[in-house]
Amino acid sequence: MELGITEWIITILVLLSLIYYYFVKKYNTWKSLGISGPSPILFFGNMKDLMTGNVSWAKFLENLYNEYPNDPVIGIYAHREPVLIIRDLELIKSVLIKDFSNFVDRGTKTDPHDVLSNHLFSLEPKRWRPLRMKLSPVFTSGKLRDMFYLMNECANRLEKYLDDITGECIDMRDIAGKYATDVIGICAFGVEANALEKENSVFRRMGLRLLQTITSWKTMIKMYLLEMAPPVYHLIGGLFRDQEMQNFFVNLTRDTIEYRKRMGITRHDFIDLLRSLRDEPSQIDDVELTDGLLAAQLFVFFFAGFETSSSTISNCLLELAINHDIQDKLREEIKNEINNGEITYAGIKRMKYLDMVVKETLRKYPPLVMLMRKSADEYTFPGTNITIPSKTGILIPIYAIQRDPRYFPDPEVFNPDNFSEDNVKTRNPMTYLSFGDGPRNCVGARFGSIQTKVGIVKLLQRFVIDVCDKTDKEYTLNNRAFMLTPKNGIILRVCKLSD
Repeated sequence: MELGITEWIITILVLLSLIYYYFVKKYNTWKSLGISGPSPILFFGNMKDLMTGNVSWAKFLENLYNEYPNDPVIGIYAHREPVLIIRDLELIKSVLIKDFSNFVDRGTKTDPHDVLSNHLFSLEPKRWRPLRMKLSPVFTSGKLRDMFYLMNECANRLEKYLDDITGECIDMRDIAGKYATDVIGICAFGVEANALEKENSVFRRMGLRLLQTITSWKTMIKMYLLEMAPPVYHLIGGLFRDQEMQNFFVNLTRDTIEYRKRMGITRHDFIDLLRSLRDEPSQIDDVELTDGLLAAQLFVFFFAGFETSSSTISNCLLELAINHDIQDKLREEIKNEINNGEITYAGIKRMKYLDMVVKETLRKYPPLVMLMRKSADEYTFPGTNITIPSKTGILIPIYAIQRDPRYFPDPEVFNPDNFSEDNVKTRNPMTYLSFGDGPRNCVGARFGSIQTKVGIVKLLQRFVIDVCDKTDKEYTLNNRAFMLTPKNGIILRVCKLSD
């Protein structure tokens, strides 16, 4: 039976009505709960400027944070889904710590077409809990002390690399990325990444490829389909898969484990920990330990390790280049704490001012600009009449909080004294969340901190860091990057220190 023109028009109108209803049916959620927030628009919710690249995530959340200064929470819509932005520090503490059991889930979705998406950062609570418990021991102080000589060797290569280009204006974000890639390669995979010595290093190529991928239109479309139309994505998601990246990490993980097992090699590092889990799967209850799942854990360690540390090192150097009084004070501490030029684990731990400088860098430039959570059940925030439905997405705006003048006076000014013992005692701990907080904080925080400090110390021992004509002192943000990323790199001049 053929449809006439009238029937076709009616059918199209019905379909359009259903699509319209699908997108708008939740748009009254926050108003009905008495929660303030900007009005959504069809298809985008409040995400239009983010999707079109008109604003970065950091500035998007900071603008909302400042637009509603008297509200403990702000209601927005991620396309069609209600999402709650939390401003109040005590409510943040409830989510991250006090009532963590209701907010274990980060609310991120794993990609059915990408085995590498099944990593510790994104996993649902069922698999996250046992894996987190088993992977945490590799980041203890003892393990870091054992790995320290490897970081030192990578830092020596960094020094040699800079010796050859001293006096030039260089992108320190790229150089720091190569150093961090070398550290991750040897400490996590047990192999030489050679990112500083070889321009065609496969590890560095994969790192750059990943950074380019997460800021592409293709990824934006992929995430939209995964969130808004899962059945469609299940059908066509293979078109978005980076097969080379998957093959590299899966094959590297599997082959390294097999080689060590065959040769009887034990290094007590991340690979050995994954190997022990694979050989004794009963340690992880009923979680299926596939090659892909194991590779995903190394993948996220690789990405988080090189990206967050390289950005912290380069951001720190930018501030030191602008603030030579701070650079000179830090260099003096380094001279006083290091004997015979040899960097030691104990020496790094003794450097209080270095710790303050790194924390201030992470305060002003948090690599992740927000924390994400999702409620398991309906939840009423303590001391309020704010009740949210189950499965509600939560955003905690780290960047905005850490630039709030109520907590950090003159927040645009780089001031390591913000992290003196006395000043830290006066602040609510929830004002500094660069590594998160609570049970689902960053598992590799101590590792990242140590490798960052080693790189900075090695640089300041031998070199003076300065700005040049190409330095973007305004730190223009890349609006398409999910993490805090400078659009124009971090171009600095590095010169040998006069004797």
